[in-house]
Amino acid sequence: LQAAGKMEGFDDSLSQDSIDLTDRVATLEQRVQMQEDEIQLLKSALADVLRRLGQYEEKDRKTNKPRPPVLPSRPTISNGGTNTPKKADHSISGRQQTPPTPTSYTHGISQRSPMPSPKTQHREIKRWSSGDMSSGIQPRSRSSSLDRTSILRQSGRRGSGSQSHGPREASHVQEEGAVRMFLRGRPITMYMPTDMMESYNFKEKGTLPGEKLKLDWVYGYRGRDCRSNLYLLPTGEIVYFVAAVVVLYNVDEQLQRHYLGHNDDVKCLAVHPDKITIATGQVTGHGREGEAHVRVWDSVTLHTLHVIGAGDFERGVCCVAFSKSDGGAQLLAVDEANEHILSVWEWQKGEKGHKITETKAANEPVLAAEFHPTEKNLIVTCGKSHICFWTLEDSKLSKKQGVFEKHDKPKYVLCLAFAENGDAITGDSNGNIFVWGKGTNRISCSMVGPHDGGIFSLCVMKDGTLVSGGGKDRKLIAWDRNYQQTGAESEIAEVTGPVRTITQGKGDDVFVGTTRNAILRGRVGEPFEPIVEAHTDELWGLAAHPNQCLFLTCAYDRRVFLWNADTHTPVWSKILEDPAQSAEFHPNGSVVAIGLQSGRWLVLDTSSKDLVTVHTDGNEQHDCVRYSPDGNFLAVGSHDNIIYLYSVTEEGRKYSRVGKLTGHSSFVTHLDWSSDNQYIRSNSGDYEILYWSAAMCRQVPAAASLRDVEWATATCTLNFQVFGMWPEGSDGTDINGSTRSKSGKLLVNADDFGKVNLFTYPCCQPRSPCHSYPGHSSHVTTVDFLHDDSTLLSTGGKDNSIFQWKVVA
Repeated sequence: LQAAGKMEGFDDSLSQDSIDLTDRVATLEQRVQMQEDEIQLLKSALADVLRRLGQYEEKDRKTNKPRPPVLPSRPTISNGGTNTPKKADHSISGRQQTPPTPTSYTHGISQRSPMPSPKTQHREIKRWSSGDMSSGIQPRSRSSSLDRTSILRQSGRRGSGSQSHGPREASHVQEEGAVRMFLRGRPITMYMPTDMMESYNFKEKGTLPGEKLKLDWVYGYRGRDCRSNLYLLPTGEIVYFVAAVVVLYNVDEQLQRHYLGHNDDVKCLAVHPDKITIATGQVTGHGREGEAHVRVWDSVTLHTLHVIGAGDFERGVCCVAFSKSDGGAQLLAVDEANEHILSVWEWQKGEKGHKITETKAANEPVLAAEFHPTEKNLIVTCGKSHICFWTLEDSKLSKKQGVFEKHDKPKYVLCLAFAENGDAITGDSNGNIFVWGKGTNRISCSMVGPHDGGIFSLCVMKDGTLVSGGGKDRKLIAWDRNYQQTGAESEIAEVTGPVRTITQGKGDDVFVGTTRNAILRGRVGEPFEPIVEAHTDELWGLAAHPNQCLFLTCAYDRRVFLWNADTHTPVWSKILEDPAQSAEFHPNGSVVAIGLQSGRWLVLDTSSKDLVTVHTDGNEQHDCVRYSPDGNFLAVGSHDNIIYLYSVTEEGRKYSRVGKLTGHSSFVTHLDWSSDNQYIRSNSGDYEILYWSAAMCRQVPAAASLRDVEWATATCTLNFQVFGMWPEGSDGTDINGSTRSKSGKLLVNADDFGKVNLFTYPCCQPRSPCHSYPGHSSHVTTVDFLHDDSTLLSTGGKDNSIFQWKVVA
């Protein structure tokens, strides 16, 4: 009994403890809920503060800088774009189109900051894969901790404004008259001119340049790995994309406009049945703003209407299409990630659209996806080893596999089109064309082997005829409505490459995009002429002509182009034996030197493109070639750590080696000549700054003794006059190149994050502000001004594009 009493007392005690514990848990849960409510209240208050600040800034901006009103016909998201002036009789809307300034450049997803904040991120991942205009205000005072940019950063969002740069741990060494900065822990000492030693104030803020850049022309087209990305609009413009820019090009009027809403590689494009609305999909980039998504925008105003699927796509959008039978109310998109997810959206619902459904499209890559033109809720997809017919019912997708029956199943179904009667037509890697009966998943007609190799594109013309485009054979073949060859046939030139996509132009004209990034125009049965040409591999070589509006580019594809910057067309092109790395015109402009990756370098005649001379120095690539200002010497900076010095005679046509400059412990990246032709300064891959006597072919060890030397160019990215352009936390490879305007007032650099950055020269204050301009989707490799400073040129590495920018006051 005593034991039983003790057990009963223990149970009562345990029961009481259990009740107490339950009460404590309930109290803690209540406190957590109260804290969550407080956090939500704080978030709401913060959002209200941001909204009020935004309204105040917008009101202030409108008060100070009035602009013509734009009244879009539907709700839009502010977006960057460039409009070329249109003639009055060709205007669709009749509205004045105002080119956006860098200050107005924002994105529908979030405002895009030119560089990552060092407080939130040590360093962005380097952008060496390709698919693999923001101007600023003065940098804010450090004591101003409650401005809008600070609040945005603290809340995990990006703010607009100027890009603030500054080398990490930079310091003023007053007793030496120098500034010391660190890259990857390595100290780099840069000596200032004597006349600045007393007056230089390290803490003084840099100033923004009064000039800005406006995108004028884009050279290039992405045909090497993208499909169905070329269309003709009612405006008379063809629309296509390259890098992160969608180009609207009026071939007859030679005008371009640019949609700049994307912040990484655009991979797909679709035109709405209204022929005005366009959807473009991009890949996943880096950072908070790099989510893959689809942007729906107006091709007349270049305003973004909706941003679809941000956060829903894993790797990138490889296919996008509007529905047709219901007037384009729906949009499909395919994620190119391993699961190949097919999703269908009501894109007009809200700014972000409404996803109806999604499903795994296939186990293998999907190359094409389209809504049926007449059958509502029918979708056709095709790709590696499959063609599928999907039905959308009750917000669910069900599919039927295409049945090849007696025909050999191809490894790839490469392209898709629809006949007038609703039949689906496919071209495959075996060179066959199959017609799939409307509403069925079986072949009703076949054309076996009309092409030697794969059929990359099919285009049904307005008169019902069909044009097929071959890859390996580069042929265009015309077919009648009964799928019989008409006899009309054309072969694309080998230099422009196999057919990638076909679209109908005006009348019987056909536009052809090729796998070598060219766009051609012509008629089937007649020769085709290129209207867009571009490089097809990584692009580093750029040189502006010293006294004409010409410039030269060369790339790893072994092609060299001499371009006319006024007409935006190539004067000539030439194929070399080796990939090219660098280029430089002789001061008289009659010849141009080109550094190759094989250890050779050569000189071409500018007028005739004939070979003048060729030399070999080492067996590694030559990263930079630079003539002296008087044209009597040529310095060749090599990847073998050596600068090879040549004397130049006979107006740039005879070269004799006078010596080698050895002393760098890593590859030579940049070099400049002094204005008096006596000295060379050079940078290397391990961030050295070395100085050389050209006459003695020796290094000048006392760098401070050359502090007052005037330099003819500013391509070296490490020196006192430019150190303020380096971003905080840089590892030394974030800036690939720089150039100074001929007037000596502007400095531009090419960075690793797809930006072209415009500074005031000299840029010798830490945290120097700049105007930053996106558009390239890969690392920007080289920048250069034309001879009159009216135009800046920039090259994208992996995106293979060339951007031509107007310098505007």
